[in-house]
Amino acid sequence: MLYVVATPIGDVSEISLRALEILKNCDVVICESTKEASKLLRAHGITGKSYEVLDEHSTPEDKAALVPLCAEKTVALVSDCGTPGFCDPGADLVRLCRQKNVPVKSVLGASALMGLLSLSGQRIDEFVFRGFLPAENEARARALKELTKEKRAIILMDTPYRLKKTLNDMKEHFAQRRFLLTMNLSQEEEIVLEGSIDKLIGGLKADKAEFMLLVYPV
Repeated sequence: MLYVVATPIGDVSEISLRALEILKNCDVVICESTKEASKLLRAHGITGKSYEVLDEHSTPEDKAALVPLCAEKTVALVSDCGTPGFCDPGADLVRLCRQKNVPVKSVLGASALMGLLSLSGQRIDEFVFRGFLPAENEARARALKELTKEKRAIILMDTPYRLKKTLNDMKEHFAQRRFLLTMNLSQEEEIVLEGSIDKLIGGLKADKAEFMLLVYPV
């Protein structure tokens, strides 16, 4: 059995009782980082767990090797924060388990995407989730140019160190749209900025932060 377990995106106390029960009783924890996973578990008094790593460097063979483990034992899949299987390597393991008829269950919890939408104060019934933009400049520019045709709300995310670059890129392609930027959600240093792209750039206190960006619909 594979449990897809959502973990906090900021405050470690923001975790469900069911998630803690699964993490306490599972045989193995599959994680992106043993450092981050063990830190979370220790914060809730859970120790002595066996860990397997599934990250961006895992090969197809590495992922396939985890499937028999999920079939034979009770396994919890976690990401560094938030819900695993969403823009991270956990999605591959879930797919492989389903292909082999290994039971997969979701343990719901924190989602930066839902946090972003809930802070918009708008009823956004439709949106385009673009996820991570390409890192390479030309591919990135093409992706953004294609998105300018979209009139629905657009949601983007990227690595923390590309925060400033992402905003500067948006200024070039979406200068007339309004935005909502969330940084370090559920942490003491949480910041929410809304308005024009110039306002967002002017309001930055740091060049690096966990962030999500909402482009409001036309």
